Formats: sequence, structure tokens, C-alpha cells
Amino acid sequence: MRAREQAAANPGLAGKAMTAETSKRAPRGALTRRELIFAGLGVLIGLAIIAGVWLVTAGTANETLPGVGETNRPAPDIAMPALDGGTVRLSDYRGQVVLVNFWGTWCEPCKEETPALQAAYEAHKDRGLVVLGVNLRRQESDEQAIRAFLEQYGVTYTTALDVDGEAARLFQISPIPTSYFIDPAGNIRYVRVGTLTQEEVAALFERLRREGAALR
Repeated sequence: MRAREQAAANPGLAGKAMTAETSKRAPRGALTRRELIFAGLGVLIGLAIIAGVWLVTAGTANETLPGVGETNRPAPDIAMPALDGGTVRLSDYRGQVVLVNFWGTWCEPCKEETPALQAAYEAHKDRGLVVLGVNLRRQESDEQAIRAFLEQYGVTYTTALDVDGEAARLFQISPIPTSYFIDPAGNIRYVRVGTLTQEEVAALFERLRREGAALR
């Protein structure tokens, strides 16, 4: 009775007492300290996972391909005479990455491109890169001009002669230089109309080499 009389006499005191008593009780829906800690850890772990995925995705996105046309069709199974004798068959290079480059001695962009092809070949031939230069023989008046061109630029990769234009027809080339990247399974994957740099050849070779290794 005395407490009630005091509360009635002093309403403010009663309010403070009720507030203090309520604050001692945890609301039914409130999280405990332990639950809050676990929730915080969960948020941190989630952020870490998101950051890891972002880094991987960013790394893949930065691995851009040079400006090439992408396709996936079987390469023509052509056979051509080699400049140094014998026959060059594309099927003989199955299991390797093959760069087929159509060129001519009169082609100014070809003169710019050939040193880059030779440098790329030297750098990656031991890792499976094949460079096959296809000279449009029907447009050449002198075989000595072909040999002089190759000697001038120090070309050591294989040169084949498209004597009757059959290879150009099957590959459907138009201007030169035009290059075709063939994967280890024998499919044309990338086409470049125009000159290539050593770095571009290396990037496309690495992409196809990794894909081929993953399928083994």
C-alpha cells in the first residue's frame, strides 16, 4: 500500500521504476550477444566470398582476345606442295595449334606481318605452335621471289604453295594477309583479316592450347 501511495504521489518515480524493470528483461524477438557475433561473422564471410568471385571474374574479363572473328568449323583437309619439296597436309598437324597464314610477296602488309609471325613461331614452336605460310603461287611469276622474301625476313616455318588456288577457295579468303587459327581438334576457331602482332599470336595460341589441354 505504501508503494502504491508513493507512486500515486509521484507519477515520475513510478515511470522510472517501470522503465528500469523493463530494461532488465530482453524482448522475446531480440538477438543474444552470441547470435549477434555469429551474424557478424556470416556477413564477413559472405563479403569475402563475393570479393573472391569478383577478383576471379575481373581476371577473366581482362583476358580479352585480339580483334578476330570467332568460328568453330572443321578446317579443310588440304594438301599442298611445300616450297622445299614434299607435301604439306593439315591433317599431319592434328593435336597442335596451327596458324595458317595466306600471303604474297607483293603484299605490303605481309611484309610488315612476317617478322611478327617468325618471332611468335620461334617463341612457341617448342610448346606446340605450328605456323604454316601459304603462298598464293598462282599469282607469283618467279619462285625465286618467294625464296628471296623468306630469306629477307628469316622465315623458318613451313611454306606451302597454293598452286591452283584450291586452298584459298576452300578457306574462303578475300584480301591478304588472312590468318586462320586451328585448334588441336582440327577446327578453325579464329580468323584474322589483316596483320597480326607477335603478342596477338601468343594470346590466341595460349587460349587454344589451354582449351586443348583441358579436353585431354
